[in-house]
Amino acid sequence: MALTTNLPSDVATLQTLLQDSEERNGRKDDRIERLEKLVADFKRALFGSKSEKVSTDQYELALEDIEAAIAAIHAEDEQDVSPLARPKEPRRTNRGSLPQHLPRVEKVIAPDNIICDCGC
Repeated sequence: MALTTNLPSDVATLQTLLQDSEERNGRKDDRIERLEKLVADFKRALFGSKSEKVSTDQYELALEDIEAAIAAIHAEDEQDVSPLARPKEPRRTNRGSLPQHLPRVEKVIAPDNIICDCGC
């Protein structure tokens, strides 16, 4: 619900934002279909029966096609940025020391026997 605070109150602007969002969703659906087809083709080439398997040269060509398609999709994704989207902030984790108000207890545990059984 945080997006509602950033929305404009003008109806025409809201309608254009909605149309842009629907167009973006349509493009994403098209990309998903293309990627699913690429994955299906890749699986067929990799796991198909022996009569359907392709040679290694054709397999490399298929990989090149997949890499080119993925690069094109990444380029489209970079162009397709929502106007209201904010960059994600990294999660803040405290991996430093414990707070100063906690007591520090150092306990040294010495081994019972320093000499091992082999005599070294």
